[in-house]
Formats: sequence, C-alpha cells, structure tokens
Amino acid sequence: MTLPTVLVADDDRSIRTVLTQALGRSGYQVRTTANAATLWRWVEEGEGDLVITDVVMPDENGLDLIPRIKRLRPDLRVVVMSAQSTLMTAVKATQRGAFEYLPKPFDLKELLSVVGRALATPLPAAAPAAPGDPEERLPLIGRSMAMQDIYRIIARLTTADLTVMVNGESGTGKELVARALHDYGRRRAGPFVAINMAAIPRELIESELFGHERGAFTGATNRNQGRFEQASGGTLFLDEIGDMPPEAQTRLLRVLQEGEFTTVGGRAPVKANVRIIAATHRDLRQSIRSGTFREDLFYRLNVVPIRLPPLRERIEDIPILARHFLDKVQQSGLPSKTLSEEAMQRLQTHRWPGNVRELENLMRRLAALYPQETISAEVISTELAENTGSGEAPPPSHVEQEPLAQAVERHIRQFLAASRDGMPMRDIYDRVIAEVERPLIQMTLASTKGNQIKAAAMLGLNRNTLRKKIRDLEIPVVRGIG
Repeated sequence: MTLPTVLVADDDRSIRTVLTQALGRSGYQVRTTANAATLWRWVEEGEGDLVITDVVMPDENGLDLIPRIKRLRPDLRVVVMSAQSTLMTAVKATQRGAFEYLPKPFDLKELLSVVGRALATPLPAAAPAAPGDPEERLPLIGRSMAMQDIYRIIARLTTADLTVMVNGESGTGKELVARALHDYGRRRAGPFVAINMAAIPRELIESELFGHERGAFTGATNRNQGRFEQASGGTLFLDEIGDMPPEAQTRLLRVLQEGEFTTVGGRAPVKANVRIIAATHRDLRQSIRSGTFREDLFYRLNVVPIRLPPLRERIEDIPILARHFLDKVQQSGLPSKTLSEEAMQRLQTHRWPGNVRELENLMRRLAALYPQETISAEVISTELAENTGSGEAPPPSHVEQEPLAQAVERHIRQFLAASRDGMPMRDIYDRVIAEVERPLIQMTLASTKGNQIKAAAMLGLNRNTLRKKIRDLEIPVVRGIG
C-alpha cells in the first residue's frame, strides 16, 4: 500500500523540519521545498496527494498558486498556512479553492487533523471564483485565537447562503461581520439592507419589513416597499433581533418557512429572495424561557451561530486595533499620534464596557485633543477616568460582583453551548486555560511595569517558566524589561 504524499512549501526551514517529522510519524511521505516554483513543478509532474503551502514565499504568493493548481489538478487538495492571519487571507484562501486555512503559529494536532480530513473527505464541486480579488481592506481587525475562528467561519460561508446569527455585546462589530459575509459571499452583487429592530416603533415594524399598500392604515398615502423587497437578491441584516415584537416574529417565521410574504394591506404573495443575517446582544435562550422570543424562530435563524467576543476577552488585539484606528483618524485629516508602550499596556488593563467602539472613540479623542505626538500612559488614565468615573480599572470581580470561579464556569458553559450549536470548537481545555492565563500574565506584567522578576514572584512562577509563557502566548513586552 502506497503511503499518501504531502507536498510542503514554506521558506522557513524550521517549519519544514517540524512538518516533516510530524507528518512522517503519522504515516505520510513528505516532500518539502522553500519556493513556489519547485512546488509547481511537482504538481505538474503529478506528485503528491495533498499540498500544504505558505502564503509569502520568495518567488510567488502561495494564494496565487491555488487557482493554477485547481485548474491543472482539481482533485488535489490545498491547505494554506499564513502568519498574515487576517480575515482577507482566510477569505482569499477559501475563495480560491483551499481546503482549509491555518493561521501561524498553528497547533500540530490541528494540522494533522486537517490533513487527515483533507485526504479522507470527498471533494465537493468547486464554487465559482469571485470576480477579481477582494479589495485589500480589513473589515475586521485582530489576530487572537477567538478572531481566527471567526475568520474561518466567515471564509467558509462565502460559498454558502446559510442564515447566520451573530451574538455579541454592543460595540463588538456585529454589523461588520454581517457586511463581511455579504461583501465576500455569493450575493455581493446585490444590495445590503440593514434594519435595527430596537430603533423602529412596534406598530411600524411589519410595515418596515414587508412594506404596505396605499390605504393600508391611516397615513399610508402611497405604496411603500419594505426591507425584504429592497434587499431582493442581496442580504437583509436584522440587527437587535431580540427586540422584535411577538407579532412581527410570527410573520418573520412564516416568511422563513414559506419563502414569501404579503405586504401590509396586500393580498398577492411576494417572493422573498434574500439571505438573512440576524444579530443581538441578548441571550435569546433566556428570552425564550421568559416567553419574549419564539423558540421556533430562534432555530430558524440560528443555523450558523457566530459569537463575537467582547474586547476584554481578546486584549492581545488591542495594540493592532489602536494602531489601526490612529491610522484611520490620520487619514481623515487629524494629526498623527503614537502610543508609548506603557500607554499600550494601560489600554490592556481597561475593561472596555463599550468594546471596540469605545476604543475607536478614545483614539479619535487622543488625535483631536492632545498636541503631543506620543501619548503617555498618564493621558490614557486621565481619559479613561473621565469617561468611566474611575482612574483605575477595577478587577473584574469588583465590576461584575461575580466570583472568579463563577465567571469561569459561565464562560465554559458558553464554549460548550457554542459547540452544541455547531461552531467548530476544538481543544477547549487549551483554549480556556489560555484565555485565563494570558490576561493574568499581561495584567501582572502591567502592574509591575514590565519587570519580569517581580511578575514571576507575584505569580509564583520560575522566571524561565514565565519567559516561556510570554513567548508561547505571544504577550507583548516592553523593551528592555526583565
């Protein structure tokens, strides 16, 4: 029996060595190269059963190689690895025909699992390629593990029209997710129409959604198109779906079941040619238990659930977000600003009740109100105090009046619920430990002003152990500390 052959292309020798050893131990033959040209020659010669390729290589972008591979050998699966772990990389890899996208640094167990699935799974019919490359812009920012999961879900959904439910606190970017799903999906040529259920008076919601005929009610002097008609051929984003009144829930359920609707005061059915993306900050399961949201509608909408984490759960993304917003306000004409490393650490100790929106507003204020080019930690503390009423961010237990064990239990319950709802959850033990360990170490370092000896003593860790954890968890550290 011939062993499957995996072709690996990566200009990093250490990654080639690690993959050769890991794949070899798992029973695969491995051929490695540092460039795209050799990989392409092997593919042309009929070599290999699976390709694992990096994106950035000396002679060619790995993403540009995928369509050529798929045209020449449609059955050859391609797994893409990249340190450019952004939504755009995941979307491009998926749209060009990659079987899977893995951000670097990757987990070897996950990579081996992907290789096994790739070689065992029948290849589906190829989806039509997007017309040209997606525009190089980043609708979502962040490289945390939580955001990587979201990028991969969005990338997979670009080839499907499934209904999506986005759940997250106010300010986490739920509409950005909805727009990304539309902009890179099958319906990108159609309209994107958004409606906020919480902003529409109850008595007007049905008219807003489904339209009305002339004379349907007092003041209806003309026929009015509803959002379903306006979004025909595209995407309808139902924001704050948890605030939809019961009578509108009933009509929406009927539309989802039957695929058509009637206008208020109308009789002729109208075809509902839209993709639905819903969003809420509420716990809809609790709303179901309290009788304010229909359970059958929930399951119609919750086909693919996406949970957007609050900013306090992905504090490693704060530096890249802050720099992105400062660049953005500079492009709008405000002065250029940078943050000192102490200021960046201060940002990472804040609880961010307003999430990413609060961080963006803070960056705008800093650019507009402060003359100095480099913003200090003292300025950050002053701004946060004026907007929260306290100079220091209290520990989470003081904010939420919740014991640590209870908070951890609540988050584990959310992880498990997400897994039952169909989100691709893996290695939950490692993820939960990492999500507790990372902020613990970051905030301890911030409290010791970056002194690793003091931080190790506070944590009860050996200094070398702390250094390893800082490296493994990719925790930003002030230069010259320790």
